[in-house]
Amino acid sequence: MLQPPQKIRFEQLVLPHLDAGFNLARWLLRNQADAEDVVQEAMMRAYRFFEHFRGGDARAWLLQIVRNSCYTWLEKHRPSELMTEFNEEVHHRPSADPEKLAVQTAEREHLMRALDSLPARSREVLVLRELEECSYKEIAEITGIPMGTVMSTLSRARERLHQTLTSSPPKEASSDV
Repeated sequence: MLQPPQKIRFEQLVLPHLDAGFNLARWLLRNQADAEDVVQEAMMRAYRFFEHFRGGDARAWLLQIVRNSCYTWLEKHRPSELMTEFNEEVHHRPSADPEKLAVQTAEREHLMRALDSLPARSREVLVLRELEECSYKEIAEITGIPMGTVMSTLSRARERLHQTLTSSPPKEASSDV
């Protein structure tokens, strides 16, 4: 159990990043209830081991714990998801009708599906960089992969996301010419 000064320090340094942890877990697990459970467990683990935190970036430290907790949960509950690599044929989802894309909610839904279609590592790196605004160095620290791999994974993830978002059925020629 943390002593009162350590408890206050934990609340000041770690708790502000709870939403970022949940956001990452939600994208990795693809289920809100599972993400809530895993983040709760990750926060308990962070609290329990906070005395070993020696400073640095508390956000990156917490996100690393959340990430590891997510992968542990996936190994136990959905091991096949960790083995599935991105396959254009399998993961291709038809894009929405152009009229629907004009509506903001449809665009958001399309983006979420596109993000969801990425493999776990690509999705996690993209979420950490674009949604959580982590630096390449922070992402490397959180994920435990080299910074060069972070950059190449991010590049491929952006490219796949762009392909998914821009692929649409061919437009019919207009007869109003």
